[in-house]
Amino acid sequence: MAKFADKYFLADAWKIIEDGFDPEYGEVAESVFSQANEYMGVRGYFEEGYTGAHMQGSYFNGIYEEKKQGSQGYKGVVDTTEFMVNAVDFLYTRINLDGETLDIGTCNISSFKRTLDMKSGLLTRSFLWETKSGRKLELVFERLLSMKKNKIAVQRITAKALNFDGDVTVVSGLDFDTVHQSAKESLWKCRGQKAEDSRLAILGETVRTGQHVYSSCYIDTESGEKPAVSSIIGEKRVAIELVIRLDRKKAVTVTKKIYNAVHKNGSIESFLSLCDNGRKELEDVSFEGVLQDNICWWKNVWRKADITIEGDEWNQQGIRFCIFQMFQTYHGAAAGTNIGAKGLTGEAYNGNAFWDTETYCLPFFLFNDVQAAKNLLMFRYLTLKEAKERAADLDCRGAFYPVATISGKECCNLWQHASLQLQASTAVAYGIWFYEKLTQDIEFLMEYGMEMLIEICRMLADRGGFTEDRKKFGYYGVMGPDEFQMMVNNNCYTNYMAKFTFSYTLSVCRRLKEEKPKEMEALCLKRNLTEEECREWKEMEENMFLPFDEKTGIYEQHEGYFKLPHVDVDHIPVEDFPLYNHWSYDRIYRNDMIKQPDVLMFMLLLNSAFGEDILRANYEFYEPRCIHESSLSPSVHSILASQLKKHEEAYRFFQFATRMDLDNYNRNSSEGLHTTSIAAAWMNIVYGFGGLRSDGENISLCPSMPKQWRSYSFRIGYREDVLLVEVDGEKVCLSTLEGKAIDIDLYGELVAVGKEPKEITVPAAWRG
Repeated sequence: MAKFADKYFLADAWKIIEDGFDPEYGEVAESVFSQANEYMGVRGYFEEGYTGAHMQGSYFNGIYEEKKQGSQGYKGVVDTTEFMVNAVDFLYTRINLDGETLDIGTCNISSFKRTLDMKSGLLTRSFLWETKSGRKLELVFERLLSMKKNKIAVQRITAKALNFDGDVTVVSGLDFDTVHQSAKESLWKCRGQKAEDSRLAILGETVRTGQHVYSSCYIDTESGEKPAVSSIIGEKRVAIELVIRLDRKKAVTVTKKIYNAVHKNGSIESFLSLCDNGRKELEDVSFEGVLQDNICWWKNVWRKADITIEGDEWNQQGIRFCIFQMFQTYHGAAAGTNIGAKGLTGEAYNGNAFWDTETYCLPFFLFNDVQAAKNLLMFRYLTLKEAKERAADLDCRGAFYPVATISGKECCNLWQHASLQLQASTAVAYGIWFYEKLTQDIEFLMEYGMEMLIEICRMLADRGGFTEDRKKFGYYGVMGPDEFQMMVNNNCYTNYMAKFTFSYTLSVCRRLKEEKPKEMEALCLKRNLTEEECREWKEMEENMFLPFDEKTGIYEQHEGYFKLPHVDVDHIPVEDFPLYNHWSYDRIYRNDMIKQPDVLMFMLLLNSAFGEDILRANYEFYEPRCIHESSLSPSVHSILASQLKKHEEAYRFFQFATRMDLDNYNRNSSEGLHTTSIAAAWMNIVYGFGGLRSDGENISLCPSMPKQWRSYSFRIGYREDVLLVEVDGEKVCLSTLEGKAIDIDLYGELVAVGKEPKEITVPAAWRG
């Protein structure tokens, strides 16, 4: 893997620190310093304006625009895509001193420092501005999004004149004239601009989808003299201009308290009425109050979800950054939304959610925030209608979940992905299984899960087919997780996960008929599920074709894969990456090179089904063929390498997992953070070095000790308690924070764990 760290930020266990400003790293820093509270997110752009390379961005979860692609004349090919739209700049600020407008790109700036505190979410930026006439102004910018009240944000600007007395002009407001990068224009129309003294409000509406964002704020100034105030109202902007008197060496602060609310459908009048009430909330909001609330909120998060690493400050900072960003992105604040591939940090991938949600993000939330995990699955239930419509477009019954989506509709206009990839649907089934297994939430299964499972099975039954002699069932003309193999027959991942989906759905049907016969009878009537249809699914499940070589123990990725021309991926020139940009499209598809794990992926998801010999044979065959063109790929290899006691190899694959974005390994962090890769980094430690497995009867652990570390610990929520796992070179120590008794399979032995720490010696084979 020809990737290396681009070290820029300082090492610190609890903070991300930028000491000095490098314009070449400006957009990467904007991504890294992004803040979010699930409801809304904002990149770390300079709110006072900046003429250098930047991507100003503020986003609201589930607020999107659409783009017509033009009909291609083929049924099932998407002609309209949806994308998360750049919204109101609620931090909008302009500062003028001595006839000069503040712009870090052109002004004389020194002592620049920016810090993101992961114990509070506070972003602080400070520097000294010296004007052309020699006046020196010390500035501190602070901003916060409330984790407790997700419609609230606060901003504070502190100015101190160091060598003069005089006036500074500050413009502060709300601006919808924000340019969406890919569209190169603002996609909002506005009405209802209000400026009443220091209270501002504006209503924005997306041009095509008709969704609304209401933004209001209250601006307060603490200074010796009351500033002169004037209003500025434009077509898409509302602001006030403050002329503030500065006395030498005395600090002046301007505080903005912001209320943002989104409106996706329903009565706009009732929405505006709620917004009026929301504005009143600002009267009781203070910057310090939001800060203290956030400190308490994050303290609770870290108590239950922290990972510590002793002896490696870079990965300590890195994994905390990953956990911090996961909770910023999603924590169960509102049902009906999903996690985009870039979270709320950038516009790449159009803000769409992929099958990564259920395979990478869901494990993180199931062990850290069960309500958030449930909400992710509820998004799939709430968009079941769209999944059924998509199935009909593809000539199938049931539900075909989209490869890429915001609203539930398919947003990928590349037919080879949108029409050939079934893994989004089987990932939803896997997510339901995983959630029910860990939470034992039968009510969710009855009310929501079973309906999704039935419709997914109907699609899988229609999309597949039997051989002419009806001895084998499989899937033809598909694409598995390895997107370098297109239009293949019987992709092993697709077939294996379809078999799993049929098997799980049928087992749930049997169980619920015994445990809840009346409710299950009503559900079968509602969904028109018959015994005959279940028998058909059973026949398909029992006869599913899984290409497998008995002599070698290797699953063939798809029919014919073993006969493909071989490419030595280690001899591909570094300059050829990424391959999509340097190889012709068809060249990628005509060899055995793998983009990301396929066979190895289902061996991780359903790990207990495979013995070590089979796992080793498949790992050693497929690992040399994978080029890791996906940021999600190395973590799977690292986790399985740990399981196979290939400790050096596991650490080699891990080495950039926690710092993918902090060190800009892929040279594209400027586009936004790799949110699902961040979740994979958490899995890399907990499932990899910690050896957590969650698909057996009990959760199991086989911790290994990387020789690069002195010790590490992690916490996972399980059975209404938090399990603390502490590992050093000699021993593993297990305990529960609340004292509930939990049975854990540790190195193959069942161990009862409670409040009192239980120590076990690490077997020699697990010492890295």
